[in-house]
Amino acid sequence: MKIDRSFVREIINDPEGATIVSAIIDMGKNLKQRVIAEGIETQEQLAFLQARRCTEGQGYFFSKPLNAEKLADLLRIGITAAVVH
Repeated sequence: MKIDRSFVREIINDPEGATIVSAIIDMGKNLKQRVIAEGIETQEQLAFLQARRCTEGQGYFFSKPLNAEKLADLLRIGITAAVVH
C-alpha cells in the first residue's frame, strides 16, 4: 500500500493530512500490507512516519533520481552513508 506524496507533504503542517496518513498506515498494518510512503523530503516527515511504524519510504530525502551506475554505487555504500554525505 503506498501513501501518495501529496499526503506526505502535508503531514507536518496540516493536522488533517497527518490524520489521513496515520489512518492509511494503521489500515495497511491491520491488513498485513507493506506500507510505503512516497515523497519524503525532510527529516521531520521521516520521523513522523517512523513514529507511526511506516518503515518503508522513498523520496528526495534519501536521493534524487539516479542513473544505473549511481544507483549501484548507492546500493553498495548503503542509504545511511549516502544521506550523511
